Amino acid sequence: MMSLRANRIGLTVLITAVLCFGLLLGSVLSAAPLRVMGQTAVDDQTVLLQRLYQEVNPSVVNILVRLPADASNPDLLPLPNIPQNPNAQPPFAQAEGSGFVYDADGYLVTNAHVVQDATRITVTFADDTTVIAEVVGIDPDSDIAVIKVDPAKLPGKLVPLPLADSDKLTVGERAIAIGNPFGLNGTMTHGIISALGRSLDGQRSTGSDSRYLIPQVIQTDAAINPGNSGGPLLNARGEVIGVNTAIESRVRQSSGVGFAVPANIVKKMADALIKDGKVAHSYLGILGGTLTLDVNELMGLDPNFRGVLVRDVVSGSPGAKAGIRPSTTEKDLDGTKVMVGGDIIVAVDNVPVRRFEDLLAYLFVKTDPGQTITLTVYRAGEKVDVKVTLGERPAA
Repeated sequence: MMSLRANRIGLTVLITAVLCFGLLLGSVLSAAPLRVMGQTAVDDQTVLLQRLYQEVNPSVVNILVRLPADASNPDLLPLPNIPQNPNAQPPFAQAEGSGFVYDADGYLVTNAHVVQDATRITVTFADDTTVIAEVVGIDPDSDIAVIKVDPAKLPGKLVPLPLADSDKLTVGERAIAIGNPFGLNGTMTHGIISALGRSLDGQRSTGSDSRYLIPQVIQTDAAINPGNSGGPLLNARGEVIGVNTAIESRVRQSSGVGFAVPANIVKKMADALIKDGKVAHSYLGILGGTLTLDVNELMGLDPNFRGVLVRDVVSGSPGAKAGIRPSTTEKDLDGTKVMVGGDIIVAVDNVPVRRFEDLLAYLFVKTDPGQTITLTVYRAGEKVDVKVTLGERPAA
C-alpha cells in the first residue's frame, strides 16, 4: 500500500510539473505574436518595402493636367470649385496621373495618354514641391511621354530611378507600384508579375479598325487604379521594370489585372523623345496573325507548326517591295471565310517567331527605320530567307 501511494504521489507530482511547463510554454508562445504586433520585431518583407518606399517615393511625382473642356482622357477628374455661370460650358477639363524622374536634367517619364492635349502640366513631388512642366515628346504607339521641369528650381530633388533589364523578368517576381491612384499621392501597392509578353492597344490607329499594339507588356496583380497611369512598376531592388499603363476592369477599379509597358521599351522611347522629340517606328507593312490549330488543319500543316501567317501585304510597303506573299486562298472555317496560303514568317534575323507578338516585339525594340532585316518564311513547303529594308510607320 505504501509503495502504491508513493507511486501515486510521484505520478501526481509529474502531472503537475507537466501542466505547469505547458502553461509556461503556452504563455511564451502566446506572447510572441504580441511582440510582432507591437512592432518590437519586423519581418523582412516589411523592412524591404519600407526601405524601398523611402528611397523611391521622392522620385515619383503626381501629374495634374489641364485639358480642353471637350477632351477625352481615361483619368479625367471633377473640376475644382471655380465660380462660373452654371449654364456655361466648363472652362477646361482636368486629369491626373503619375510619373517619375528619368534623369537629373529634369526629364520625367509618364504615359502619353496622361499629357496628350494638355494646355498646362503641374508636377508635385513627394514633399509637396510643385512646379510647371512642359511636354518634350509623346509617342502614342507605346503610350510613353517625356515631360521636363526646370532643374534649377529643384536642387537635390531630381534623383533618377534606375531601369531594370525587362528582358530578364520572370513570372512570380515581386512587383511594386508607387503612384497617385484617385489622387492619393504616394500610394504603394505590391504583388507579383502575373504574366509576360502581353499585347496592349497603343493610342494610334493603323488606318483600319485596329490600333498599333504595344508588345512585351507586363501583367501584374499589384493594385493599379486611375491616377497610377505613368507611374513606375518596380522590382525588389527599386528598379523600374515598367510604366503602369492600363487595367482590365469593368468598374474602372483594380481587378487584379494591371499592365505596364516594359522598361526596355520605355528606355528606347524616352531616349528618342529626349533626342528628337518623337519616335520613328519601324514599318513592315503586313497584316497577319499567329497560326492556330484550325488554320493549320486548313493548310495541311502539322498541328503544332508555329509562325505568323501573312494574310495581306500593304501595297507599296517594305514587305511588298521585298516580295512577301499574302494569302490568296479563301477557305471556310465553321461558316467563316478565312484567307490562307500566304507566307508564314518563322524567324527574323535568326530569332524564332512563334507568335505575332514575337515579330512585333523584335521590330518594336530591336530595329529602326532604314534597317535591313532577314525574314525566314515558310513558302510552298520550303524555308526561304527574304531581306526587307524597313520603312517608317505612316502617319495616321
